[in-house]
Amino acid sequence: MNTVLVLMLFVVSAYQVHNTAGCDVSNGSWVYDDSYPLYNASSCSFILKAFDCLGNGRPDKDYLKYRWQPSECNLPTFNGTDLLMRFKGKSIMFVGDSLSSNQWQSLACMVYTSISPQPNYTLLRQGELSTFAFPEYNVQLLFSRNPLLVDVVSTKVGRVLKLDSISLENQKLWNGTGVVIFDTWHWWLHVGRKQPWDLIQVGNQTYEDMDRLVAYEKALNTWAAWVDSNVEPEKTKVFFQGVSPDHQNASDWTLNPKSEAVNCTAESEPLPAVGYPKRAHPAEQVAEKVLRSMSKPASLLNVTTLSQLRKDGHPSVYGLGGSRGLDCTHWCLSGVPDTWNVLLYAALTES
Repeated sequence: MNTVLVLMLFVVSAYQVHNTAGCDVSNGSWVYDDSYPLYNASSCSFILKAFDCLGNGRPDKDYLKYRWQPSECNLPTFNGTDLLMRFKGKSIMFVGDSLSSNQWQSLACMVYTSISPQPNYTLLRQGELSTFAFPEYNVQLLFSRNPLLVDVVSTKVGRVLKLDSISLENQKLWNGTGVVIFDTWHWWLHVGRKQPWDLIQVGNQTYEDMDRLVAYEKALNTWAAWVDSNVEPEKTKVFFQGVSPDHQNASDWTLNPKSEAVNCTAESEPLPAVGYPKRAHPAEQVAEKVLRSMSKPASLLNVTTLSQLRKDGHPSVYGLGGSRGLDCTHWCLSGVPDTWNVLLYAALTES
């Protein structure tokens, strides 16, 4: 069995490579860098149209030029060849929702375009599992669509969200993979037709609904208990992505009562790293609480605060739906998820 690294969208606060020892890499600012972006999305035909903002006609390009700079250290330069050589014969899996897919596609393109000559690859989609493979290196980058991490089971009374259950199929999938990066949050907010369950169950108790943060915490505790019971620390490294923020409401970041901003539409530059965010993201606080309670070592890729500053990084009207499908949740590629993967690369190369 391959060595298992479980990377849960989690906060890594210190690295011991590239001058990051003892450094909180989540504390910093976005700086304009002419060497960016790390790749051109047009070079990666596998990137979903919904994320290819330039290809969808976005006219401004400055949003591509920002690099995350920690206040007290420097992040490593991403090296796709190095990553593939380190994980030769292993797999890196992203488990979560479409934001996890956002990061998976970013990493695939970062690796593919950073190697010269560009390597051969295969892309296979089977049900909820997508596999991007580099045969020459015997490395696979996988995405498993699983937006809640815990089970939703069809019954006679409807779809039941079981907050204390993880299927044996998923357990086997996670255990058999070299690196697993978990992500969950946005689907916990869905209501109405978008809500993927009808009832919520905890133990023998069934509920029509409950506070979504409470449900989220119960599900994360189930995930954490699985990690604590199944992960061998000498073989497994555990991470959690963190919470990817949206920019649906401009009142969250603007203090100017005369501002015409409504959401992420037409935003073209990051927020300064002063005065925003006004408060910690509640879901991120829950994730950190759960991670602190775990008996096995776990790390958090703290993408939340740095992403909260990037009101300019979303597809807005340059996603799949155009002006009728405003998207202030996902991220353009190239874009913010590339930085998430630089943080991931720093953590993995430290290991």
